[in-house]
Amino acid sequence: MKFLSTLKYVIILLISLSLYNCKKSENIPADLEINNFVWKGLNAFYLWQDQVPDLADTKFSSQGQLNTFLSGYDTPNGLFYSLLYQYPNVDKYSWIVDDYVALENSLQGVNVTNGMEFGLVRYDDTPSNLFGYVRYVVPGSDADTKGVTRGLIFNQVDGVQLTETNYRVLLFSSSLSYTITIADYNGGNPQNTNNTITLDKAEIAENPIAVVNTFDEGVNKIGYIMYNQFASAYDGQLNSAFSTLAGQGITDLIVDLRYNSGGSVRTATYLGQMITGQFTGQLFSKEVWNSKVTSSISNPSFFENNFTSQINNGQISEAINSLNLTRVYFITSGATASASELVMNGLSPYIDVYSVGVTTEGKQVGSVTLYDSDDFTRAGANPNHTWAMQPLVLEIQNKNGENQPNGIAPNIQFQESYGNLGVLGDRNEPLLDRTITYILTGARSSDRTFDDIFSQEISNSKLFTPAKNNMFTELKKK
Repeated sequence: MKFLSTLKYVIILLISLSLYNCKKSENIPADLEINNFVWKGLNAFYLWQDQVPDLADTKFSSQGQLNTFLSGYDTPNGLFYSLLYQYPNVDKYSWIVDDYVALENSLQGVNVTNGMEFGLVRYDDTPSNLFGYVRYVVPGSDADTKGVTRGLIFNQVDGVQLTETNYRVLLFSSSLSYTITIADYNGGNPQNTNNTITLDKAEIAENPIAVVNTFDEGVNKIGYIMYNQFASAYDGQLNSAFSTLAGQGITDLIVDLRYNSGGSVRTATYLGQMITGQFTGQLFSKEVWNSKVTSSISNPSFFENNFTSQINNGQISEAINSLNLTRVYFITSGATASASELVMNGLSPYIDVYSVGVTTEGKQVGSVTLYDSDDFTRAGANPNHTWAMQPLVLEIQNKNGENQPNGIAPNIQFQESYGNLGVLGDRNEPLLDRTITYILTGARSSDRTFDDIFSQEISNSKLFTPAKNNMFTELKKK
């Protein structure tokens, strides 16, 4: 199976087509090494390379001219973001890091965190003020140890009211500790309780398979899995969860992706196979890269990701456990993005795909990690620094050439209530209960009143990890 459409010979070809194929020691001042890497990586792979004048192949006639251009930028960040296509309106997802080890860890669910995963929401009567609501807590984390639970509301950090202008500094600075003030929800205008909790950050590995459960509902045996990141390090555990569900003879499946903002294209393909199994070898998704990449590859299969019966992720090799379902139900939110949407979109030409919740993010584009090496892969990366890029390089579509750039609208619009979130995986948790009702009755209406401020959620803790809401593939050597 070809998950990756960029092989080593393509990389070499792309570089050799330009005038800039010189070694690190040739005419590239030491202080421009990183900027040189940024420009050349984007010139070769960036999805909108042909629409950015400063990335044009004919922009510079020599390395010297390129050096002069690069010297106009004091930082790699400044150069990188200046070269993005209509940033941040069109391309709001590409980014660059100065520590690729932290990025690699985050893509596998390892982050420096206190374990409190939360969303940030505007006050109803004072929209510039914000409050946080706890979505879930990572087991074994400092937040878990100190009694933070799902549904907790907080509105101050270190004694300062959260606002749209200060939340980044208060919650997402380099500081490893902060103190939250617990608040009463008060219908969307939280009031302080004067109770505080001090939370400390540490490096934690989060298992994305948060809950696996089954529910007996008459003749229906409904399987439920809450899955929070497409991290390939947990492919084996995900496969084991599906073995458990298959062994219990489930008739219906709910996949809860409400807090899953994406991850590996390869793992998304595995999940599609786990849900089905009857389409092995058929097309799950196809990638559209920039014209330089596509014109360099004559075999269209290099851009195709097919259903496969085997996990081969470089860590394990094992047969995939499949449920052979003809319908599946997803729980979604506005934070459901990229690889999560890929699974829904990739399955939709083959089986009935239903969803309950809120319209998803609408992120049909994916990235790769580019390193400062001759072929932009990790092997041979420049030892002088740890900068890496995560630029958008592809758009992904299902077998019918479709995706949903405006998000996937649910069959049942059902919003979480900050005042009554419920316990994840519990039969009575509101979103899960509504999904089960939909399975059993097909009923689309609801008599429940929801927070009318739900759409005012402006951010969440996952967006401030190195992985963010990324969907990624990898550059692979032949």
